Amino acid sequence: MSIHLAIIQMSMGLDQTSNVTKAVDMVRQAAASGAKIILLPELFAGPYFCQIEREEQFLGAFEKDSSHPFLGRFQELARELDVVLPVSFFERSGPVFFNSVFVFDAGGAPLGLYRKSHIPDGPGYEEKYYFAPGDTGFKVWQTKYGHIGVGICWDQWFPECARIMALLGADLLLYPTAIGSEPADVVATPNSPAMWQRAMIGHSVCNGVYVAAANRVGAETMEKARCDFYGHSFISDYTGEIVQQASPDRDQILLHRIDLIQARLHRQGMGFFRDRRPDLYRPLLTLDGSLKTSS
Repeated sequence: MSIHLAIIQMSMGLDQTSNVTKAVDMVRQAAASGAKIILLPELFAGPYFCQIEREEQFLGAFEKDSSHPFLGRFQELARELDVVLPVSFFERSGPVFFNSVFVFDAGGAPLGLYRKSHIPDGPGYEEKYYFAPGDTGFKVWQTKYGHIGVGICWDQWFPECARIMALLGADLLLYPTAIGSEPADVVATPNSPAMWQRAMIGHSVCNGVYVAAANRVGAETMEKARCDFYGHSFISDYTGEIVQQASPDRDQILLHRIDLIQARLHRQGMGFFRDRRPDLYRPLLTLDGSLKTSS
């Protein structure tokens, strides 16, 4: 199967309605260019509020039901345009909050929810204050246009996440993202889109899958905090070659034709999954690699 994948890189303002309208317009542009799977950035409905810890930010979270302020709009868009849409949103579930993605199939059918598994905590990225660790496990969905796995931002740095999605049958790994500069007073902390890309390119190579990341772009300021989101959204093919890359400083839609059949043949030919040794991987099930039992 050969289809067009689109990655949307965009800046966000303070107004949710304007951000959602902008996202809808860019999805329409991507679909008009032939895209069948379209990825938006992480938490695109508003500014990246996790720069600081403020209780009032929890008011921006909603249950994933019919009263949600924009999930239904994107479901209708998926139905109208016949496109696959993973939609990032700030989820409230009773008294608990998650950083989540809901996936709509082409035609608008709801496929399911993924909650971000790896939650960062550091200056400018105070996500542990807002989000509980995801409890869904890693997910792969069979869509009209192929099997997709979706991780969220910090998930993209963990090879275990990518490998599990590949083992579950993903042909394509998608990562909605919000990443940029670190606070000026953080010493020896890298601000490197190249390193960020290389981590995900490794997932392409080691799993024989397409990988794509949709990042924010532009400066966002919250009180005294500021982050310059560095763009560089990209698509890599199943050999790790970057086939499309966005600029560091403007809204952009990336479009690339992906060949999922050729990727599957390549994956089988490389033998990475044939030659795995899960019987030797027990240390991966521990935090520190130790297999010692407590006395």
